[in-house]
Order: sequence, then structure tokens, then C-alpha cells
Amino acid sequence: MIFKKTEIPEVVVIEPKVFGDQRGYFFESFNQKEFEEHIGQIHFVQDNESKSTFGVLRGLHFQKPPFAQAKLVRCIQGKVLDVVVDVRKDSPSYGKHITVELSDENKKQLFIPRGFAHGFVTLSKEAIFAYKVDNWYAPEYDSGIIWNDATLNIDWEINLEEVILSPKDQQLSTFKALETPFIY
Repeated sequence: MIFKKTEIPEVVVIEPKVFGDQRGYFFESFNQKEFEEHIGQIHFVQDNESKSTFGVLRGLHFQKPPFAQAKLVRCIQGKVLDVVVDVRKDSPSYGKHITVELSDENKKQLFIPRGFAHGFVTLSKEAIFAYKVDNWYAPEYDSGIIWNDATLNIDWEINLEEVILSPKDQQLSTFKALETPFIY
């Protein structure tokens, strides 16, 4: 696997070595030893999967301590634009975001540490998205930032009229109003 730091160094793109032939392909999607060598110790406790149609935008989410979560995400089928926002107060990259295209073709994964808001939008007809997380889901600790926040000014790479949101995601906080529980 190739581990590439992004503009926000704690957020890492992981590219697997894919072995393909006329039968199809094989790749290692997770290796604890390599992960610890490049990123550090982590103990994933839950795997999640979602299926979304074109335009579905999920995010920007995070869980507050003590149920904060680091995530390892990938798109198993289709294509998404993945977005990560640093919400760690006093961080040099506080309020900055990165975007990475994840797809079944490029097989890239993205590691998102605790202290970051995360979301994605489906760019293909449909997408199956997988998450490994290092803490249990606790809905009472859910938080997030509204997807179209003016301060963040994220380019979601689709027409805004095509965005499909859950009722919960329509009511998230603005970045300026966010009371982040994370300190750098």
C-alpha cells in the first residue's frame, strides 16, 4: 500500500497495490501492520456501509468525545467526492478542507482522524461506501456542519439543485456557530 499525506498531514490517502489479470483483480484493503507503520496504532471496532444514489450528500458529520471516531473510508462501487474539514481549535489547518475522489476504479481509501468533520456526495448513478471506525456509534453525540456553509465554501462538484439531503443534514450548524469539542 502507498500512504500519501494530504495538505492536512493527519488526513492520509491510501492506495492499494492492485493485482489484475483476465480473471479480475485482487488487493489488500487493510493491513494492520502497514497501517500502524504509516499512521499509528488504531483499533477499529465497527464496519459500516451505505448505498446512495446520484446527488445524495451525507455530511458533514463527526461525533463528540467520548465517542469521537477516526474513520477509514472507501467507495466499493461507483464514485464519490469525499470531503474532510479540520474542526480542531488552534490547529494550523482549522477550518480548512480537502476533497478526494474515491471510486471503485481508483480503489483509494482515506484515513480521517478524530477531530475532523466528514462527508461525501455521490457522483455516479449510485455508490456503495464503506467505513471502518474506531469507536461505537452514539447518536446523542452526533454533530456536524451544514454542507453548504459559506465560510467553508466547499465545491461539491455537482449542481447544487441536485443535492439530496436527509432532514438531519438540512439542520446542521454553520461553521461559525460550531462549538467544537476538539483542541489541537
